[in-house]
Amino acid sequence: MEFLSEIFFALTWKHFVMFAIGGTMIFLAVSRKIESALLLPMGFGAILVNLPHSAFLDGGAIEILYTIGFTAGELMPLLLFIGIGAMTDFSPLLSNPKLLAFGFFCQLGIFIVLPLAHSLGFSIPDAASIASIGAADGPTAILVSHVLGSQYASSVTVAAYSYMALVPVIMPLTIRLLTTKKERKIRMDTDAKKVSKRKKILFPILTSIIVGLIVPASAPLIGFLMFGNLIRESGVLENLAESARTTLTNIITLLLGISVSFTLQADEFLKPQTILVLSLGLLAFILDCSCGILLAKFMNLFLKKKINPAAAAAGISAFPMASRIAQKEVLKEDDSNFILMHSAGINVGGQIASVVAGGILIQAARILGGM
Repeated sequence: MEFLSEIFFALTWKHFVMFAIGGTMIFLAVSRKIESALLLPMGFGAILVNLPHSAFLDGGAIEILYTIGFTAGELMPLLLFIGIGAMTDFSPLLSNPKLLAFGFFCQLGIFIVLPLAHSLGFSIPDAASIASIGAADGPTAILVSHVLGSQYASSVTVAAYSYMALVPVIMPLTIRLLTTKKERKIRMDTDAKKVSKRKKILFPILTSIIVGLIVPASAPLIGFLMFGNLIRESGVLENLAESARTTLTNIITLLLGISVSFTLQADEFLKPQTILVLSLGLLAFILDCSCGILLAKFMNLFLKKKINPAAAAAGISAFPMASRIAQKEVLKEDDSNFILMHSAGINVGGQIASVVAGGILIQAARILGGM
């Protein structure tokens, strides 16, 4: 009885708030089917790690998983990139390489929010971690925040995956706010060039070398992403490619969710700055979409063959969701206008660009923060 009394009196309002947050994640995963593979284990883990005197902490199972997956080389996010690479078809980008420019320009919001977050009192590593939310790339945001040792890693993780889940809400609103009906009706050339197998195989190899040399901090991120893609495109490891995009991805996502919940302990997560972290992350996300749209609108002032700004908004990393949403927004105005190949090309370009941006954030934080 004395032990039970001790546990009861150890409970605070913060624990009940975290129980509610964990329950909300489970509700969204089950009832709304939003990022279920991650939010379900993360939500349940949030409940487990906030049980007073929990055996999951202080050398327990969840802490061990967290240590292996994050403090020992950030293995879990990197392994997840192999699966993402095996799922990604870069053909739409390779058939029209200039679309990569939109992918990179759509990361500009990250680098606008970085100095803004720092000016609001966040350290450089924390500001860089917060800014990484804007890419709508959960694994990259997790890796950046943990490599930089951000004290807001849990908030960054929750925000990154929450905004990924809200892409179908945020992206259409941004498109409609910044474009006219006439612009959303713009038709784009649909004659896609056939991409040879040689190009598909050389692309991940050369991309890894070039990005690794220019942005060394991105080498692990881009290397694992491109390794997964090389397995896919080689054509000789189909069983492994299938395993990478299904079995490996599912298992790592499951372990990632439950291990990340280690950072959702009440005292770590419930800080006054958490709301500000979530707000700045949302701003970075909206700015990323907006930058792609504004670039297309600017280029259309000079181009004979116009670019549909809705397609340009797909330069965030949420693949293939963003490209499909861009297509849906266009079809609302003209049900015979198909821009999916272009938006998919920009979307996979954003996948690469977000990984490079993550590496740049790590390098910049190390230099500016004296790490």
